[in-house]
Amino acid sequence: MPEAPVARLENVSYYYPGAERPALLNLNLELAAGEVLGLVGATGAGKTTLCLALNGIVPQLYGGRFFGRAAVAGLDTVDHPIHELARHVGVVLQDPESQLVTASVENEVAFALENLGVAPDEIRRRVDEALAAVELDGLARKHPHELSGGQQQRLALAAALAQRPRLVVLDEPTAQLDPRASAEVFRLVRALSRERGTAFVVASHAAEELAQTAGRIAVLSRGGLAALGSPEEIFRDEALLRRERIRPPGVTAAFAALRAAGLTTRPPPVQLEEGLAALRELPPGRPFAVPEAPRDAGAPPVLVARDLRFAYPDGTRALDGVDLVVRRGEYVALLGQNGSGKSTLLRHFLHLLEPSSGRVEVEGRDVASRRVTDLARSIGYVSQNPDRQIFNPTVEAEVAFSLLPLRLPAAERAARVDRALGALGLLAFRGAHPLSLPKGDRARVVVAAVLVMDPAVLIFDEPTIGQDEAGARSILEVTRQLHREGRTVVVVTHHLHLMPDYAQRVVIMAQGRVLADTSLRAAYHAVDLLRTAHLEPPQAALLARALHPDNWALTPEELTASFAAGGGPPP
Repeated sequence: MPEAPVARLENVSYYYPGAERPALLNLNLELAAGEVLGLVGATGAGKTTLCLALNGIVPQLYGGRFFGRAAVAGLDTVDHPIHELARHVGVVLQDPESQLVTASVENEVAFALENLGVAPDEIRRRVDEALAAVELDGLARKHPHELSGGQQQRLALAAALAQRPRLVVLDEPTAQLDPRASAEVFRLVRALSRERGTAFVVASHAAEELAQTAGRIAVLSRGGLAALGSPEEIFRDEALLRRERIRPPGVTAAFAALRAAGLTTRPPPVQLEEGLAALRELPPGRPFAVPEAPRDAGAPPVLVARDLRFAYPDGTRALDGVDLVVRRGEYVALLGQNGSGKSTLLRHFLHLLEPSSGRVEVEGRDVASRRVTDLARSIGYVSQNPDRQIFNPTVEAEVAFSLLPLRLPAAERAARVDRALGALGLLAFRGAHPLSLPKGDRARVVVAAVLVMDPAVLIFDEPTIGQDEAGARSILEVTRQLHREGRTVVVVTHHLHLMPDYAQRVVIMAQGRVLADTSLRAAYHAVDLLRTAHLEPPQAALLARALHPDNWALTPEELTASFAAGGGPPP
């Protein structure tokens, strides 16, 4: 007799309270023990709602109207209370901080186990095992809120894994992680599914990792199931990907471009190793090189750090002699693994931290002599979680709030607000509550609230986290427009595949130091250096390097051009 599925959804539909359109619509799915199911789809497709439905949060906590039947380990998720379902299904939400409730990392992992009545010796063993699995074993005594965003995400995952549930539901589990930590999470998923028979549902925009990990991928569209199949079936369906705004793995996009150019007839691979092997089938290409635009060394510096050092009260050395100069009009990508010092460096420019030693300047003035409110006129800061910067009842009020300390005439204040709303495409939403908007639009509200101050420098801290490809590029297009207007733009990101169209310069940090400061193209082809910093270049760049050591292509289009465009020396 075949084993019963770990999870089963039968004609599931769900409406949030007061909603006229369903968040889930006629979903039918089954999940077997040890299976990894990837969930993909555009922002708003229903991925998070489905994740919440698998442990009863929807509808038990949210209310609304629920139709059909959802069961996990044979338990109906409507009839059985959440605490009972929690013995069988663990959930890691997109915002890990919302799940952290204790005063230390080890207590956070032990908390649910204590509530489930697990013996103390077994709790200790499981805590140690879970923290080691997510590479947090050296931070057991730290307070969860002292961790970086990526470390908090790994902690939430460790707490779920320690319960050893039959099903683990991960909603964007690697959105805040650097590439190495992201790869480790997916490696852990593969190992647990294979060795323990744990089933996983993983909602993610990380196409490369899903292609390597998921047995099947479900494409959601407006709450319904648009497609269900293997990674090869889903990621090779170009019409489906375009229609549902899904990014394929980089190697798939690269070979799709080569196929469209008539350079290969093989179906595009979905895993990098397969793509590297397939390069041998291609005709010999010529090195792709483009001239690098020289930096404007004469532009005045706007952000300066000189031998900057900083240690947190617990002794953690976050910055260890950072020297950095960002000049007016530059677009800089600041890269590095979680905990490399990026956010700490930015907080010094905003005068939110005092250096242990060294000097920090903004527009030629030592920040020690400037108030935080004064610096807000020079530097606009957009955090990775825009909801933390929103606290007014309407979009218009949120944008106007920043201007209150300036005591401007009403007409000028209104004109500034209108310009900022217009620049971000928010005029139609000026009367809406900001938190009622999709995440991408909420990010735009925060940008507008910053832009209204007319700062010379704009800093975006992980602006594309949790965004689908269209949403991520929409936000980055805003950064490009601001840069074209002459503003200095600094973007902190782990999403290296997005930046070739935007950034000119890359600063890589590791262990509180600047590891490299160079052009984007040179940085992306310094593969060993990137991996030292726990980063990974786009797959198109890895294919280009395998094709020819002097091939400096970064995108599928440039890789294709390698077979037609001339070489020349590398930039």
